[in-house]
Amino acid sequence: MFDELKRKFEEASAAYAAEHSVLRDPDWYVLKLQEEMGELTQAWNKLSGRGRNGGKTPGELRQSLADETADLLGHVLLFAYRNDIDLASSIERKWKFKPDL
Repeated sequence: MFDELKRKFEEASAAYAAEHSVLRDPDWYVLKLQEEMGELTQAWNKLSGRGRNGGKTPGELRQSLADETADLLGHVLLFAYRNDIDLASSIERKWKFKPDL
């Protein structure tokens, strides 16, 4: 279910890493999760008035929030891909429903 999505994120990430000489060692995957969570938090702080908005409109701030959410999701899926995690089974076990993607 998530396998195709994880594969697509892996392909995009691998291409980016090759183009920009990024070393994606095992630690990189979890460190990127932390980095992206920080960027999502920063976007939320700006949108919610807890941070400087940099002259951006509310629409631009919402777009930034959406983009950072997508980045975080992508890196969760990359982490799962790299660590061979079956997300569907884990969701069923932890959240008590079967994801239907």
